[in-house]
Amino acid sequence: MARAAKKKPAGKKKASKKKRIKLHPIDWIKLWIKRVFLAACCFFALGIVGYAFIDPPTTPHIISEKMRLGWADRQWVDLDEIAPVMARSVVAAEDANFCRHWGFDMRAIRAAIDDGGSRGASTLTQQVVKNVYLWHGRSWPRKALEATITPFVELVWTKRRIIEVYLNVAEFDEGVFGVEAAARHYFGVAPEKLTAVQAARLAALLPNPKERSASRPSPFVRKRAQSIMDGAATIRADGRAACFED
Repeated sequence: MARAAKKKPAGKKKASKKKRIKLHPIDWIKLWIKRVFLAACCFFALGIVGYAFIDPPTTPHIISEKMRLGWADRQWVDLDEIAPVMARSVVAAEDANFCRHWGFDMRAIRAAIDDGGSRGASTLTQQVVKNVYLWHGRSWPRKALEATITPFVELVWTKRRIIEVYLNVAEFDEGVFGVEAAARHYFGVAPEKLTAVQAARLAALLPNPKERSASRPSPFVRKRAQSIMDGAATIRADGRAACFED
């Protein structure tokens, strides 16, 4: 008579579900910090590449001003539809070495440090990063993010694109954003019709547009506009406008 096959001892059933690992609160916080950091990196990476080709529909500052005022005037225009002297004027006013740096003007930064920090050293690229991606106001977190994002914008965008975006998001009066709205607001003309004097006066409003006027210029604005006109002519003559002009 054949022996009955020995039954194997019943082993412990494997758990169908994996045990959830309980994280220490500190480890849980670290995990979520990493996730938020990665999400932010992906957001900015997509935003940098996307806005190299897609016109930013709005900005955090425009949104906040629209909420505060109840309105905001802005209409996007391509750089080809803006008088070339306008681009040269804002470069002369805000960042004369725009075509010669990679996002940071080290000479201007050293001069600002030597001057005790009383003068600004932000390039147009840094201002675009602040206006398009970040919030206004002085804070170390914002400056750190601005310094991190700026080189990537310079790497992905062309200089023409940086100028184009800048001219379409810069604030020229309370609730007035972009050169198209500014040209109509102050002079009643389209941006391609701006004269050298008008362009210089618009550029002279920066970086305090709410305290200055291009249509009723103070002696300070007149003097600054004249200096900007001279600077715009200079950078055109010496080649410092070549990177954003056809």
